[in-house]
Amino acid sequence: MIQDIKARILAGGEITEEEALALLTTPHKEELYQAAHEITEHFMGKAFDTCSIINAKSGNCPEDCKWCAQSAHYSTSAERYSVVSPSACVAQASYNRKQGIGRFSLVASGRRQTDREIDMMSISYRAIKRAHPELKCCASLGLLTEPQLKKLFDSGVTTYHCNVETSPSYFRELCTTHTQEDKEATLEAARRVGMRICCGGIIGMGETLEQRVELAFYVKRLKSYSIPINILQPITGTPLGNSTPLTEDEVLSAIAVFRMVNPRAFLRFSGGRAQLSPETQYKAIYVGINAAITGDLLTTIGRQAEDDMKMIEACGKVNTPEDWEVHYNY
Repeated sequence: MIQDIKARILAGGEITEEEALALLTTPHKEELYQAAHEITEHFMGKAFDTCSIINAKSGNCPEDCKWCAQSAHYSTSAERYSVVSPSACVAQASYNRKQGIGRFSLVASGRRQTDREIDMMSISYRAIKRAHPELKCCASLGLLTEPQLKKLFDSGVTTYHCNVETSPSYFRELCTTHTQEDKEATLEAARRVGMRICCGGIIGMGETLEQRVELAFYVKRLKSYSIPINILQPITGTPLGNSTPLTEDEVLSAIAVFRMVNPRAFLRFSGGRAQLSPETQYKAIYVGINAAITGDLLTTIGRQAEDDMKMIEACGKVNTPEDWEVHYNY
């Protein structure tokens, strides 16, 4: 079955949801991983996309997302502060650019930012682009309006990030203060002003295997060029704080299936990967990961950029912030 599915995808066909579910539980793990590797190499080559972020505003979020340390509904140790200065944003962007990272994003807590906050962040983006014209700028600032997104685009932001987090059938179990339709509206508004989108989710939040497959097909329908794959890192004080972590095979199988469903996407290692052994992280890149957020990640610690650059090189990948449409041509 695995070889038949691989051949169909390589020929331009697609996998079904039923087949994807069967692959998540196949005992032939190594065959699955090898098939996903060949699909990655065929459609994406050696390209690897790196990005880094600054937590531009932290904590006090009114949303009730059960996985998140920054929600005001839960008692956690997450820092709380307002929008950071343009000078701090430029300094962080410069630090990351010197380490070879090709993209930089401001990330902020909250349902959405006020117009004043967007004005402040636009100043930061313009300053970053003056200092590093070649640096690709991204943003992850919640459920923004189209005028706010246009202001960011005019300031140099070319990609907007908004995760759908989980499958449509499971989302309401994890968040009640906004909807995935709200997220989709933001992503469509970002597209209208000229941005690409970056949209993925979190695995290991108690979803069923069927719902994990549902998420893979959901982001495919949204036509995301970049799909962050976060692995839940249980945070004390949140409702998911006592969740059982996924096994490393469960993570690798999910990556393989996401690759087969989305053969032309950049699958981006994001939050939670520090829980994986170095060997598993290398294997994940072999299987299908071809992008990563590197450095410190919001409220959890990521992997230092220097180590990541060595890992990327050792895996035979080429770190380059390419235009994603070169690969992902819908």
